[in-house]
Amino acid sequence: MKQNEIKKYDYVIIGSGFGGSVSALRLAEKGYKVLVIEKGKWFKAKDFPKTNWNLKKWLWEPRLKLHGFFKMTYLNHVTVLSGVGVGGGSLTYANTLPVPKKEFFNSGSWAGLNNWEEMLQPHYKEAYKMLGAEDNPYFGPADELIQDLSKDLNREKDFDTTKVAVHFGKAGQTIEDPYFNGKGPKRTGCIHCGACMTGCRHNAKNTLDKNYLYLAQQLGVEIIAEHEVFDVVPLNNTDGVDGYHVFFKNSIGKKKKKLVQTQSVIFSGGVMGTVPLLLQLKEKNSLPKLSAMVGGNIRTNNESLLLLTSTEKKSKDYTKGIAIGSILHIDKNSHLEPVRYGKGSSFFKMLTIPSVHHKYAIVRILGVFAVLLKSPLKLLKTIFSTSYSTRTTVLLFMQTLDSTLRFKLGKVTLLKTEKESSIAPSGFIPEASKLAKILGKKVKAIPYSNFADVMLGTPTTAHILGGAVMGKDVTNGVINKENKVFGYENMYVCDGSMISANPGVNPSLSITAITELAMSKIPNKK
Repeated sequence: MKQNEIKKYDYVIIGSGFGGSVSALRLAEKGYKVLVIEKGKWFKAKDFPKTNWNLKKWLWEPRLKLHGFFKMTYLNHVTVLSGVGVGGGSLTYANTLPVPKKEFFNSGSWAGLNNWEEMLQPHYKEAYKMLGAEDNPYFGPADELIQDLSKDLNREKDFDTTKVAVHFGKAGQTIEDPYFNGKGPKRTGCIHCGACMTGCRHNAKNTLDKNYLYLAQQLGVEIIAEHEVFDVVPLNNTDGVDGYHVFFKNSIGKKKKKLVQTQSVIFSGGVMGTVPLLLQLKEKNSLPKLSAMVGGNIRTNNESLLLLTSTEKKSKDYTKGIAIGSILHIDKNSHLEPVRYGKGSSFFKMLTIPSVHHKYAIVRILGVFAVLLKSPLKLLKTIFSTSYSTRTTVLLFMQTLDSTLRFKLGKVTLLKTEKESSIAPSGFIPEASKLAKILGKKVKAIPYSNFADVMLGTPTTAHILGGAVMGKDVTNGVINKENKVFGYENMYVCDGSMISANPGVNPSLSITAITELAMSKIPNKK
């Protein structure tokens, strides 16, 4: 392709999640010509599956012709759940928008680089406004179950509703844009069906394609879906001061290669997109000056996912409500949230086994058989339940306590993990297991975990973080306090891989706020 035939942009953004969407809108407002390249598909309400049994519409695994928006990645130290599509993780996350506790702002590799808690405060407020944050007004049976637990633990004051990115309004009623003075799309009031994480089919969830990206397109931002970046090369063998060539190809179907030129690049593909891409670019000398810290300080948010399926004769309908409608703070480091899927979404039953934890795998395997011998009827009722989703509550337990991994390129698989801190993330958190047993007795349920958690002793996380963290210099981080990549001009990282400490809560709001801060530092186009 001749130089004069190559399309040119001021900014190319790789990925359209919380970091990429914020970047696109704010840069367009400053007058820049912006292109967003997204690996996944565009999704409208009718495109989302009715249940997660529709694997073709739900799971993302192009090699198997699965072109959904939910991806599961099994690594040797962790199982990662992530989102793919225009709007990134907002398509499949549980809507929750918590501000982390004070410890988050004063720990990790970014500690001391700024007064983060103070600097981010106005940007958290802006993020709340843009994402349409509201307090959940409705408690379903799963929330009531956790509220009952708070009474048992004498922590009623520590039980609260969640702040979520959902338009509640009047259930099922469609109105003109309530957020952006009529510039946004029409919205419909939430009907509390519990299907937030399999894609909102009812136009109530405030996904990024309905706010940041929607407004960005009105300002001329181009979005190319179903394409994946595979190379980023500085022009004229420089450190990027003259700009970059960005090479990309189709992520679905024939892999036709394409090229654009840009003055600046923003990596916003999430940890599972940005980190392997940066590792590849460093290895093949496209970006040899990248910090050796690429892939380091990976965090799992120290969480545990356990499932309870009630075997009571007259079980309540645990699908009623939003994905996560309440939260119980167990102590200063830990909290518990009840998670739900919509009716019929029982695919996870195929991936779980009774939750048994021990140092040795053989003991865990024998423990599963012990559960079968001890509670055969309860086990069979769970496995062959015809109303699994309505009877099941997922318990999400998270902590601010820290442990880290390192991502590296694998020889057989794309990525492999190595233990970085003295303690590797574990699939077993004693406090979570104890709470699951207490709640299990209340609903006559056996606690279940992801099979990898039990068989391999590894955790499952929906909040993988780090890999391109902030530091005071190139030996301590991949980016500086303004999200600029060390070693290169006009290059940024704005997504979950920039998170440099353990928030202990859903990181979506923090990714949004930190990106808002980074974009505020970029001047208007002259």
